[in-house]
Amino acid sequence: MKKLRNIAIIAHVDHGKTTLVDNMLKQSGAFRDNQSIEDRVMDSNDLEKERGITILAKCTSIEWNDYRFNIIDTPGHADFGGEVERILSMVDGVVLLVDSAEGSLPQTKFVLTKALGLGMRPIVVINKVDRGDARPHEVHDEIFDLFDKLGANEQQLDFPTLFAVGRDGWAVNDLENDEPKDLTPLFELITKHVPEPKCEPNKPFGMIATMIESDKYVGRILTGKIMQGTAKVGQTVKAMDKDGNLIENAKISKILSFRDIQRVPVEEAHAGEIVSIAGFSKATVADTLCAPEVTEAFEADPIDPPTLTMTFAVNDSPLAGTEGTMLTSRVIGDRLMKEAESNIALEVRPTQDNSGFEVSGRGELQLGVLIETMRREGFELSISRPRVRFDKDENGNTTEPMEEVIIDVDDEFSGAVVEKLSKRKAEMTDMRPSGGGKTRITFLAPSRGLIGYLSEFRTDTRGTGIMNRMFHSYGLYKGPLERHRNGVLISTENGIAAAYALWNMEDRGTMFIGAQTKVYTGMIIGECNKDRDLEINPIKGKQLTNVRASGTDEAVKLQPIRRFNLEESISYINDDELVEVTPQNIRFRKRILDSIQRKRASRTEKQI
Repeated sequence: MKKLRNIAIIAHVDHGKTTLVDNMLKQSGAFRDNQSIEDRVMDSNDLEKERGITILAKCTSIEWNDYRFNIIDTPGHADFGGEVERILSMVDGVVLLVDSAEGSLPQTKFVLTKALGLGMRPIVVINKVDRGDARPHEVHDEIFDLFDKLGANEQQLDFPTLFAVGRDGWAVNDLENDEPKDLTPLFELITKHVPEPKCEPNKPFGMIATMIESDKYVGRILTGKIMQGTAKVGQTVKAMDKDGNLIENAKISKILSFRDIQRVPVEEAHAGEIVSIAGFSKATVADTLCAPEVTEAFEADPIDPPTLTMTFAVNDSPLAGTEGTMLTSRVIGDRLMKEAESNIALEVRPTQDNSGFEVSGRGELQLGVLIETMRREGFELSISRPRVRFDKDENGNTTEPMEEVIIDVDDEFSGAVVEKLSKRKAEMTDMRPSGGGKTRITFLAPSRGLIGYLSEFRTDTRGTGIMNRMFHSYGLYKGPLERHRNGVLISTENGIAAAYALWNMEDRGTMFIGAQTKVYTGMIIGECNKDRDLEINPIKGKQLTNVRASGTDEAVKLQPIRRFNLEESISYINDDELVEVTPQNIRFRKRILDSIQRKRASRTEKQI
């Protein structure tokens, strides 16, 4: 244990965690000199590679000068904060990575709060000091102020700092005087500053499961740090919930230890090590895995609650079943329950009428990633507009989730941003210049006011603004919000969209579909120029005659269509609309497809 260090790399999104881990692996000798290695080798998930972000926390292990470092790479986006919260119980120290230009952002504050609360003494690494707009010493002062604001004790305030370029694989103690070579200063600092694991090797085996995954050969695999004792293959063990109730008895069928980026089977593992154990069929995250003689469960750290809810239901459109293979409510429910087992930041429950499932999470991105994963697995779904989860305070007043929003924007666009967010009930708490003609503005905004704002923000700032947001707390209900969105163009027919029909309707609004696209009655095919819905026939072709003359036929040239990604689609729709998600397409539709029934329902709602 004296040569073992368990650490987590924590930071805001895009501050360079995974790239730093890449170079730590390379410089520790984890790869051969001639071995071909991908960038961001820890981002093994397809969606992580495509989006360039870390979604799932992952563990690796390196050896350096007889020391073994178990390193956990964590997500940086606030929506995946649940991944960070649960793994902090496995480690004894953290490396806090901060961008030398952007400084501390919401997720930096979030993960630091959790680490300080557990009594850890972070190592601060100010990364990307080679940026043209880098301000490393100012950022260092900001980090100290942040530690102080979060109530750090004297030992925690005396944090060691390194300056680094993770992409190039070097770190130094003194930016002005030290010559940049490699990551040796970081390795040395980890060995000196991070304590050895706190555990009791002489007691019976016990550990908390902090990560879960499924393997088609060995079944459920649970990962965590062994808090006490020794685990051996073939050993009889049990699983208990947080209250000490027995979940199941089992026998350890496999123990996997981390070696570089691989997991290697071992016969036994000792206190302080982070390992994966197979053999359980019911145990899940936050459960205690232990020897039969252990009677008390280990305390699991609580995580923040979900704030956003969406309804997942079967796809019942006329095109249902033409693209996907996973179609029924039972199959969708099983998949969602399986996801909720491994992702403790998600909650899944059936709707009141059992027509679908209410899925609650931290934000649109987290739920969007789940939907994208399911559609790639062959699922077809109908998704509702996100809605926030309200609560009651001690006095019976309605409360709603509030988020801290930090926006970096060019000075010329700051007025438009403040105006738009004020209309969404946001309160500005801070505004200061951030250098280079930019302004940093901090808001406290209700979560429901931010739904769908990102695309509007990009338009207002011409794509140059950066917005970061994080759950802050529950605050008093801010009252109803005005939502300004034009009406939509709705198809009145089933068939194939004709170029001639779309061309003639371009003056009615902006199209979402092109020619030769399958459409059906009630499908939304565009946005109307006015604030009311308009029903149109997109399959009507040109009436042909036997008369031909010069200039009779006009050239049909369609305007570019407006495209949406999944997160934008979810936030675009109104409450009476759905997003139809299939393996090949994302479509908009009205919840009620039939025009007459839709108008009847609308009149009934107005009377109520």
